[in-house]
Amino acid sequence: MKKYLGLVAMLAACGAATAQSSVTLFGIVDAGLTYAKASGGDSVYGMSNSGNLTSRLGLRGMEDLGGGLKAGFWLEGGFNNDSGAGLTAGAFDFKRRATISLTGDFGEVRLGRAFTRAYENLSRHDVFGQVGIGQNQTWYNAPAAVVRGSNMLTYLSPSLSGFRASADLGFGETAGSASNNRYLGAAATYDNGPLSLSLAAEQWNDAAYTAGTQTIVLDNTSAYGLGAGYNFGAIRLAGLVRQQRNKPITGESVKFNTAHVGAVVPLGAGEARVGYNYYDNASTQGKAHQLSLGYVHNLSKRTALYGTYAFMKNKNQERFMLTAAGLNLTAPAPGKSQNAITVGIRHSF
Repeated sequence: MKKYLGLVAMLAACGAATAQSSVTLFGIVDAGLTYAKASGGDSVYGMSNSGNLTSRLGLRGMEDLGGGLKAGFWLEGGFNNDSGAGLTAGAFDFKRRATISLTGDFGEVRLGRAFTRAYENLSRHDVFGQVGIGQNQTWYNAPAAVVRGSNMLTYLSPSLSGFRASADLGFGETAGSASNNRYLGAAATYDNGPLSLSLAAEQWNDAAYTAGTQTIVLDNTSAYGLGAGYNFGAIRLAGLVRQQRNKPITGESVKFNTAHVGAVVPLGAGEARVGYNYYDNASTQGKAHQLSLGYVHNLSKRTALYGTYAFMKNKNQERFMLTAAGLNLTAPAPGKSQNAITVGIRHSF
């Protein structure tokens, strides 16, 4: 009888723990076929990934600690589903996100690796969602742009009448210097019904990038951006502007200016997207214009077919290029153009 009562008590305790905590397995598998042709370069075609949403696999969980306090974790990694390989030397890892957090009336405090608040809050105004050949190339063609940060302490305030603020401190972890490789970023957002606004600023030290055969070490890099969106129902408009300033140890600062404007139009079971991007790289005195057109057709809440066309036109000595995950596209010759088209399928779980 005592054994029976003990078993009942254990099951009751497990049930209570389950009610207070949860763990979710989630992911996205996105694959497509892409063809690209660069003027002055070769054409390439094959299977690409993440043309509509980034292929990923993750675990997230939340535990209710009582008194309005919750503890959570988020582990997420990306992969190339055309080969099954992970994104880091073919190995799967959790470099998309690996955080632990505490949430309460004070907001949320996170520790670990994740999107920077500046990137996440500004890039949400890209109508192509920062994926595929149609995406805004601000963060991928710019030298030393920061998308995710490691060793980050992040704070997100609670929402107050639609306003929310957040900030990141990425520790450089360099012996003898608290500022080497350090990242600082902050963002403020406003979301109220159809209107969304974002303001972001960031600064990081001792970044480096390669230009040809020369490695250029930067004293510090800073960036500022503003994004906005409005949903009219029949059409959703969005746009963003961003300036990045690279300050070398010697020489003058170099600016990189970008802008995006786009629209999303619901059409039956899907939506059409159109986006225009402008890039101005002062280091090469070159500019580029990108036009992207796309359509997503929802077969269900979790599965969709999609198609995207993108055109990149460079001027002067600029060589901006389109990107397709899992497929190496050839950069156009200086001042030349590039075309690409992708058709694919995406499933979320």
